[in-house]
Amino acid sequence: MKIKVDTHTHTLASGHGFSTIREMAKEAANKGLQMLAITEHGPAMPGSCHEYYFYNLKVVPREYYGVPLALGVELSILDESGEVDLPPHLLKQMDIVIASIHKVFYLGAESEKSYTNAYLNAMKNPYVRIIGHPDDSRCLPNPEKIVIAAKETDTLVEINSGSLRPGAFRVNGRDNTLNLLDLCKQYQVKITTGSDAHVDAHVGDFKRVEELLTYCDFPEELVVTTDIEKVKPYLNLKE
Repeated sequence: MKIKVDTHTHTLASGHGFSTIREMAKEAANKGLQMLAITEHGPAMPGSCHEYYFYNLKVVPREYYGVPLALGVELSILDESGEVDLPPHLLKQMDIVIASIHKVFYLGAESEKSYTNAYLNAMKNPYVRIIGHPDDSRCLPNPEKIVIAAKETDTLVEINSGSLRPGAFRVNGRDNTLNLLDLCKQYQVKITTGSDAHVDAHVGDFKRVEELLTYCDFPEELVVTTDIEKVKPYLNLKE
């Protein structure tokens, strides 16, 4: 199984990334990707983009070096109600929308129930099509409830390569990812794959993800990122 689309990356604009859009796209071309998503952090992330950045994404070309780009946002889920850090009228304009919990500024209670409710409520947002890295033991939701809700809302569960890298700050990423994959296989829930690259060298870095998919004997038909056409229904692409 070969991953051909990267649905989660960050550039300099996110405040703690180290490469430009051009540099990220060039690396995607070098690695033979069919599409690259640039998903900057929303305004709640310290140092990240103001709302004006997202208003102005329309000026950016949707292809570099022969690689189609999907430009959007990785939202932060702020509390148990599922509130996120961009308004609906802006989300409507994004090519791609991920929603994730970032523990450092999550305002809800530090409990499995709170994290679970936060993800479940975020999935009710019609513009959220991907749930980002629900694999960190520091802010871990109930994985079975998340997977069942993803099935009901046709939301993609992200398998995040950044959670699997040596030295990753997320806790128990590999074990939690394996559990997610087992549940997605059991409930026939589709997954996406994001490198979570904050530097061009990590774009399309899916070696560890592909190894886990093989280890789990995960069905390829449930992995949307093996072909650009399988990803497109979860994007809001402009002509």
